[in-house]
Amino acid sequence: MDYGYDLVVVGGGVLGTFHAYHALKNGLKVALIEKDRTPQGATVRNFGQVVPSGMNAKWQAYGRESLRIYQEIQETFDISVRQEGSVYFASDEEEVQLLEELHKINQHNQYASQLLTKAKCLQMYNGLRNDYVKAGLFFPQELMVEPRVMIHRLHSYLKAVGLDLFPHKTVVECNRLSQGIEVYFSDGTSLSSAKVIICNGSEFKTLYPQLFNESDLEVAKIQMMQTKPQGKYVLPSSILTGLSIRRYEAFSECPSYAAIKAKEDMDSPVKKWGVHILFKQATDSSVIIGDSHKYADADRIDELSMDLNMDIDNYILHEAKNIIDLPTYEIQYRWSGMYSQCKTADIYQHTIEKDIHIVTGIGGKGMTASAGFAKANINNIFNLQHA
Repeated sequence: MDYGYDLVVVGGGVLGTFHAYHALKNGLKVALIEKDRTPQGATVRNFGQVVPSGMNAKWQAYGRESLRIYQEIQETFDISVRQEGSVYFASDEEEVQLLEELHKINQHNQYASQLLTKAKCLQMYNGLRNDYVKAGLFFPQELMVEPRVMIHRLHSYLKAVGLDLFPHKTVVECNRLSQGIEVYFSDGTSLSSAKVIICNGSEFKTLYPQLFNESDLEVAKIQMMQTKPQGKYVLPSSILTGLSIRRYEAFSECPSYAAIKAKEDMDSPVKKWGVHILFKQATDSSVIIGDSHKYADADRIDELSMDLNMDIDNYILHEAKNIIDLPTYEIQYRWSGMYSQCKTADIYQHTIEKDIHIVTGIGGKGMTASAGFAKANINNIFNLQHA
């Protein structure tokens, strides 16, 4: 299996796949390696919300480029993209103030957003509780995808335009040759490549354990659930609520943010479990609700069991019912997901022997920002900034 590639990407999740996508777009010969039959990690265990509005200025730029890339692919091949926008609901005057300040920031950044009065919010969103909402901020350009569908369709699309995809391949070694890198698999086969990009934390840990242990990576475990189908009920837009306003990085750039955060109760369940309330309607009319955040250092991931804490789920449901009256809150699925992030940086990047690039720990930004970030990173790695 000595094909000779310009690039081997290790990790078939959204971050690795979009690195492969942009390398292909630049005419490179690319192999994408996935250790499972299909991706099983954070890429398929999230809401599927593409929300640059929640990111700081640097990452919003990547997210906005991602919006363009998703739409560009969707025009050619259905990867489940829906442009239904995102809305933030404020539940008190402090959150209203943050929405107004973020609206001004986005006007300056030329990113479309619309302030909504309480009456307009109640008119647009059936079931939204009058005793919860005070105002809203709507971002019309933002997207939804179905995470358990999107990555598989994206792989199919890339295979059709020249990607070599290798599922069920576990990388056990990367060695520099006189020219390029040899990537060895547990089944005894190998591939040679000019460059390698490792976008999966487990392969990073296997291949470079000392470097992994020295990193500042941590893992976040999140809990989500999905209701039974809601019949004819329609919940337009991705819904982000007051707790999201108090959590997302974008709001940290607002003048009032620090003073508002300083007054929060650090002993509340919200802080204890890292809860903020999101809603997204799936294509079968069911509604995905979440989520919570529990953290551990990446080398102590065993502390984050896959068990579900029902106290957390019950708290999320209690809070959700105070926001939107859905026809049913009967739950058909519950699950947890994990993603890695850095404690002191916005993403982990390290280069070994010039041509082996570790790129992981994008955190909760993956579905939104990977497409745009990967474009810039491929241009940098292959010196394509002029492209």
